[in-house]
Amino acid sequence: MAASVQAALQDRATLLVEAGTGTGKTYAYLVPALLSGLRVLISTGTRTLQDQLFHRDLPLLAAAIGRPARVALLKGRSNYLCLARLNDVGRQAELLPASADSRQMQSPSPQGTSAPAGSPASSPPVGALLEWAMASRDGDLAELPELGDEHPWRSRLASTRESCSGNRCSEYARCHVFAARRAALDADIVVVNHHLLLADMALKEDGFGDLLPSADAVILDEAHQLPDLASEFFGISLGSRALELLLTDLKQALRLAGAHDPALARLSRELPAALQQAVQETRAAFGADRPRYEARGAERLEGERHLAWQDLPAAAETSLQGLQVALDALHGSLNELQGADPAIEPLLPRAAAHAGTLRQILQPEIAGARSVSADARGVALRLLPYDIAERFGSYRRQAEAAWIFTSATLAVGENFAHFAARLGLSDSETLCLPSPFDYARQGLLYLPRGLPEPAQPGYVEALMQAALPLIEAAGGGAFLLFTSHRALRQAAAWLPGALAERWPLLVQGEAPRELLLRRFRASGNAVLLGSASFWEGVDVQGAALRLVVIDKLPFASPEDPVVRARIEYLQGQGCSAFRDYQLPEAVLALKQGVGRLIRSESDCGVVMIGDPRLRARPYGRLFLASLPPMPITHESAQACERLAAQRPAQVA
Repeated sequence: MAASVQAALQDRATLLVEAGTGTGKTYAYLVPALLSGLRVLISTGTRTLQDQLFHRDLPLLAAAIGRPARVALLKGRSNYLCLARLNDVGRQAELLPASADSRQMQSPSPQGTSAPAGSPASSPPVGALLEWAMASRDGDLAELPELGDEHPWRSRLASTRESCSGNRCSEYARCHVFAARRAALDADIVVVNHHLLLADMALKEDGFGDLLPSADAVILDEAHQLPDLASEFFGISLGSRALELLLTDLKQALRLAGAHDPALARLSRELPAALQQAVQETRAAFGADRPRYEARGAERLEGERHLAWQDLPAAAETSLQGLQVALDALHGSLNELQGADPAIEPLLPRAAAHAGTLRQILQPEIAGARSVSADARGVALRLLPYDIAERFGSYRRQAEAAWIFTSATLAVGENFAHFAARLGLSDSETLCLPSPFDYARQGLLYLPRGLPEPAQPGYVEALMQAALPLIEAAGGGAFLLFTSHRALRQAAAWLPGALAERWPLLVQGEAPRELLLRRFRASGNAVLLGSASFWEGVDVQGAALRLVVIDKLPFASPEDPVVRARIEYLQGQGCSAFRDYQLPEAVLALKQGVGRLIRSESDCGVVMIGDPRLRARPYGRLFLASLPPMPITHESAQACERLAAQRPAQVA
């Protein structure tokens, strides 16, 4: 793999590499990158791997091969404190009574008691924020654990594209975002994540400046995540929450400006009124009884094209048109105030962006999958493109760099055509490297006989009854992976009685994912139930995990509006949606789920897949051909015997 990466770097070529678990693919691309002398951009799928590369792997390898390199870690702008926005918070606090300072910054917990430190309802007072901001070198909000990703004050303090006034900002010289970018410009190797890379692509399309320095080579680890992430980034969305934040910031800016101009103080009550009413009417029209609607193409009414929303109430559709009118009017009013006060300036591009986004979503001539979701938090509209291959491929070709895509799951069988087609990479070199693990010795694939079809009533209970003897033989230490939250809930309701509290039961949703995984590793005999987020990116090595149970083949639900729209688009293009999209996506997802079991040379265990279609349908052969070469059994006794032999001695 290292030799192939080196050749691609030298030739500025594009290379797709599937490297099975245990191959050492991280070192296989880092060593050529360090030796190449090129400016290399490395993009990862997770912050965890991003930090591992920057803090551990790159320093270790650079020292080992005697090639020191200037390395920079660059995160998305929302990870950094905006000093200008912090100043606004400080100015706002000066207008409050001293005793209100902490109340403004700390919300009560739902029960009315004080929230624990680090919880979403806990925040430092303004004084503590200012003290941290003065001491922080990088301005990374991760340094403030009490301001987690979901905390409402994080969105008020973080740098955003809409709130940034660039070199016109009074804090530009001290700005943490631009300091991080300057460090990246001076670096030989820059470590980013896929979200930042794709945001850069989207900004380039809009004509904005690059977020990332130009690179001679781009290496993308965990590349299997890119097609779906790219669809998200090349799509557009707008929620009532974003409009409410705009209104909040507008009122605050006008109040602050009103200290010098009474006319602007009056506008703080008048100007936001129409949009605020439109947002309230939209939320009321949608309610939360039907959480999702989707547009099924367009129709022509009275000579004009309109979106054909499925089952969308007339009042809700009317409210969206009213929202557009109010947002356009606010944008026009803000344009008239341009230059009136510096506090108002950052609001102009935000209002323009929101108005333009809503117009595109409601414009039937723009192709894509549209959906509107409504819940207690508000209404959100989304437009995702059907196909991003041409856009991604065009960006790659314009960059004139070497591109390396690698993951443990890129190929269906040994064929990269599906992944390559989704990203416009048909001209790429490919390399498929198997895992070095001894799957014949370390693993066993159990395909039980006699289970009903997954769509039949009672399937989940039948699956649990078939899995229970294996859980007992293993003494816990089991991942139960489900393709839907509904099946997970059914299993979570059935299992407690069967397990009789013999082994800890951990269920997704009852605690954060990382906390559940820590408990699972520490227990050694727990049973963990998870769905989508546990199918990949989970690494449990050692005896704590010895059984993986997968409920059924992970075909994406055709009820999902994005999936359904993509199916209809492919059918309209004369393609087979099942063969060209649904089947290869399911194969790659199953490879990820099965890959949770064997993570090191010493791991052993059994994978059970309950879905009888794996043996009964012709496409089952493609699934099996894509999985690691484990021996297969249909006998529960053989699977139980293997698990009992591998059961740790300390497990009761």
